[in-house]
Amino acid sequence: MSPTRIVIVGGGISGIDLATRIGRSHGRRGRAAVTLIDRNLAHVWKPMLHTFAAGTARPDREQVDFLAQAKRNQFTFIPGYLDGIDRATRTVSITPLGHRDASPPPPPLHLNYDRLVLAVGSRTNDFGTPGVTENCLTIDGLEGAQALHERLRQLALAAFRREEELNLAIVGGGATGVELAAELKHAVDRLAAYGSPSLPRRFRLALIESGPRLLPAFPDHVSKAAADTLRKLDVDVRLGAKVTSADAGGFTLDGGSRIEASIKIWAAGVRGPDVLDRVEGLERSRTGQLMVTPSLRTTKDPTILAIGDCASLMDPGTGRSVPATAQAAAQESQHLARHFEAWQGGDEAPPFRFRERGMIVSLADYNGWGTLGRVTFGGGHLKGLSARAAHALLYRQHQFGLFGPMRGALTWLVDGLDRLISPPVRLD
Repeated sequence: MSPTRIVIVGGGISGIDLATRIGRSHGRRGRAAVTLIDRNLAHVWKPMLHTFAAGTARPDREQVDFLAQAKRNQFTFIPGYLDGIDRATRTVSITPLGHRDASPPPPPLHLNYDRLVLAVGSRTNDFGTPGVTENCLTIDGLEGAQALHERLRQLALAAFRREEELNLAIVGGGATGVELAAELKHAVDRLAAYGSPSLPRRFRLALIESGPRLLPAFPDHVSKAAADTLRKLDVDVRLGAKVTSADAGGFTLDGGSRIEASIKIWAAGVRGPDVLDRVEGLERSRTGQLMVTPSLRTTKDPTILAIGDCASLMDPGTGRSVPATAQAAAQESQHLARHFEAWQGGDEAPPFRFRERGMIVSLADYNGWGTLGRVTFGGGHLKGLSARAAHALLYRQHQFGLFGPMRGALTWLVDGLDRLISPPVRLD
């Protein structure tokens, strides 16, 4: 019997986890031929992107090489871009990495599948705001985080010795924007110790949120505490402030007021990535995500599944939308791996039920808060060091899932040793 051809597009949290789990269990036995496709050569944990952007962590030391992970776990990795899907012939078209802008372009690579899993993540939603695409940076992925860090590094070096202000503004008061604001303040404070003690006083940072409070998914007291912490760090927190346009010099707010910024960061909203525009015939939500059934199949094609941030799913248990979070993405990949026999053979897998284990937000070394779901020690709250430690443990849990207990423990040890001998912020 031929192995089931499983093609997974997207190597984020859900994609690499699913490829690893199926490769380990079914690839080794010859029951599945798993291929993972991603436009990057390495995987990074998305909740760490703000630390890469700020320079308080180095992606080259926190990444998982796809080729090495594939070799150890019996799946194939192909670096490339998804160009299209022919649902009639069950074929995906891929442009190999490094050839996307070649002239003339090379012929695409065609891969046949029995089951296709789309795990292509999401991007920020600019809601059609004029000037955002042309003037703002995002941290939807590693490329964006690296671009932001490079821009920050250039301006910081220019202001390092000269008495100039460094102005930044972030739009979006969710977890990404709040954590990024704290991490940027943390990075600038650390940079000051290397020859520019006045830099923190010259660093101007604004956080703009259109809603009435920060962190709307968290309880009111957490939202207020986060805002108070950021204001104590001299962050200009603007609530109920709607951005109407962006330009080279900053943001214009509803009412005509301005926030000037040399670096403008958009961290608001979630929508399906542009790559899904190349996929025809599948139902999509108003935010561009793929509509899926409770078994995580797309509503128009049972041979195509979608997981992670690119999927729009109503939890049958609660009747609410499953959030676009790392926690949900990990649970969805685990669900598909657990019920592989059903969906790879054409049967209906059991409905996916999201189990809310809680939410954690960490403001660098300054503070942190967490709410535990009922399935996690019966619920409760975390604050300060305990919340920041729990936030870090989520990343370690992800590493253990990918590497196994022995390599996961060694990776944790090496990371700890590296932090003892390396500067606390990138200096290159």
